[in-house]
Amino acid sequence: MDMLTQPIVNDAVMEVFARLHPAKIAILLDVDGTLIDIGPSPFEVRISDDLRVSLQRLLELTGGALALVSGRPIADLDRLFMPLKLPTIGGHGAEMRAHGSEAVIAVPSLPQALRRQLAQAEKHDPAIVVEDKGYSLALHFRNAPQQEHWLLHHIATCCAAFPNDTTEVLPGKAMYEVKRPAVNKGESVRRMMRLAPFAGRMPVFVGDDVTDESVFQVLPDLGGMGFSVTRQFPGLAGTFESPAHVRQALQVLGANGRMGRA
Repeated sequence: MDMLTQPIVNDAVMEVFARLHPAKIAILLDVDGTLIDIGPSPFEVRISDDLRVSLQRLLELTGGALALVSGRPIADLDRLFMPLKLPTIGGHGAEMRAHGSEAVIAVPSLPQALRRQLAQAEKHDPAIVVEDKGYSLALHFRNAPQQEHWLLHHIATCCAAFPNDTTEVLPGKAMYEVKRPAVNKGESVRRMMRLAPFAGRMPVFVGDDVTDESVFQVLPDLGGMGFSVTRQFPGLAGTFESPAHVRQALQVLGANGRMGRA
């Protein structure tokens, strides 16, 4: 199936998604803002039982070729989606697990001293949430939007103090993440699509944020299809209205697959 060039919005995107054949595709899903609604903080989100059932059903229908593709660490995702332990790309590509085996760290940790210095942002304003992943550190300012410019200056100052450790800043929804360069979701999706049970299938990715751009960029090379939530990206097959719309689409796809109609 060729990637469609024009976005299909609202109910029409459900029809496109429902026509997918689970036995022939690999389903790749961003989490925050795509599968689940954005919470007050990364630690205040909810995974419904219905979503767990849909993911388990599609994991079976795809022969295991369903993966989460998230900025969260794999260990955090396992806790969120418990008892499911899904194939996962975590940390924006810093970790990958194609099977049920333990997570593999793909990049070394940032220096502890750098992470400690970055985390001082929380003392400047307790509304800034620090998420230390080891290989990166995210600073969330959704509850302190007035601190965005200060935060950028703070990050630049901290990184400049460690000139021998090359880093880059990844922007996201009301957050900035300091990470190693050349680590991104897109290149990790390339690697995962070479591994069983993903190899030989058409990747179908759903994402919502600028942190997902690298995946949308590699999809044409992989013969894949991309869907977004709200935001527009080049070459989309469709745009969902909200995470609830995505959850509904997954439920429909799973039901169609069970009936052999997909």
